[in-house]
Amino acid sequence: MATVRRLQQFGETVFTGITELARIHGAVDLGQGYPNFDGPEFVKDAAMDAIRAGRNQYARMYGERVLNEEIARRFEKDTGIAVDPDAEITVTSGCTEALASACLGLIEAGDEVIVLEPFYDAYVVDTVLASGVPRYVTLLPPEFRVDPDAIRRVITDRTRAIIVNTPHNPTGRVFDREEMQAIADICIEHDLIAISDEVYEHMVYQGEHISLATLPGMWERTVTCSSLGKTFSLTGWKIGWAIAPPPLTAGLRAAHQFVTYAISTPLQYGAATALAAGDDYYHDLLVAYRERRDVLVTGLVSIGFEVLEPQGAYFVYADHTPFGFVDDVAFVEHLIREIGVAAIPPSAFYHHAGDGADFVRFSFCKGLPTLEAALDRLGVLRL
Repeated sequence: MATVRRLQQFGETVFTGITELARIHGAVDLGQGYPNFDGPEFVKDAAMDAIRAGRNQYARMYGERVLNEEIARRFEKDTGIAVDPDAEITVTSGCTEALASACLGLIEAGDEVIVLEPFYDAYVVDTVLASGVPRYVTLLPPEFRVDPDAIRRVITDRTRAIIVNTPHNPTGRVFDREEMQAIADICIEHDLIAISDEVYEHMVYQGEHISLATLPGMWERTVTCSSLGKTFSLTGWKIGWAIAPPPLTAGLRAAHQFVTYAISTPLQYGAATALAAGDDYYHDLLVAYRERRDVLVTGLVSIGFEVLEPQGAYFVYADHTPFGFVDDVAFVEHLIREIGVAAIPPSAFYHHAGDGADFVRFSFCKGLPTLEAALDRLGVLRL
């Protein structure tokens, strides 16, 4: 019951509440980060072909071989690291489960886990589920850079792991090589495991995506988590994976076996087809998302928001204080009820809600007509 009581403090996810409120008020939804357009036909066709071919029973616990091989091929292409598809890749129910199984399988009761905030809320919940203790390091505006000294200040002899997310949700930062090397140096110095959430790895508009596992001394201590959903606009498929050396994979799989055991067999075949796509797909993805980003950023700035232009991912993190609202929750409620646009109040991404009170997060993983409709409604705020 102790774990249940600890989890109850998080209550209903903010995403569920915002989505329902947006539905009730007929708001244009720039809140939860899922596309309002569908994934590629060739990927869906491959999944349907697998269903018709009778691939409808349990998959291998750690993933159908065809998908594991495509994940390994793509990872080597992107990082230069060759991995064993059978021993070092585990297919999971989205990156969400990869993160949860990593924590459940590798964190012991009382272990401390460093969480950079603002954070994706699952990081803290996963730590608590594993009976770990989150230790917070705040990325400070306006740049939201990683501060190595701030990380070192929270390390104790009980610190076991750090969770890293780049490109970063919600700020859109892409951590640069200096920041990533600083994290790697700390991990090596203090013998920490790194759990690296890289679901937005193919959405980088400025800078470069640096996979933490590629830095010297980091492969043997890093669990790299990613997924299909963001890159291929198929978030409902919940196909993700974790890549790690065998000792870390063993712990993760010990949890995965009893969390989900295996993932949808036909969707894994669709995912394998997706990952086999050529470079043109990824180029076109970036072109389309960069256009959406620019439309939303330009529009928000013209209205009077102070915006951190996202370097990656598909969120805009904006300062709403010019409009005079007491905090982010009050501002978002006003947007939904009075203006008809839904966004996310970032206080949900901090352990002290007040640290996010000045900001609002908009998603631009929407069609251009949706973004333009939202900006048209937001225009009544124009200063």
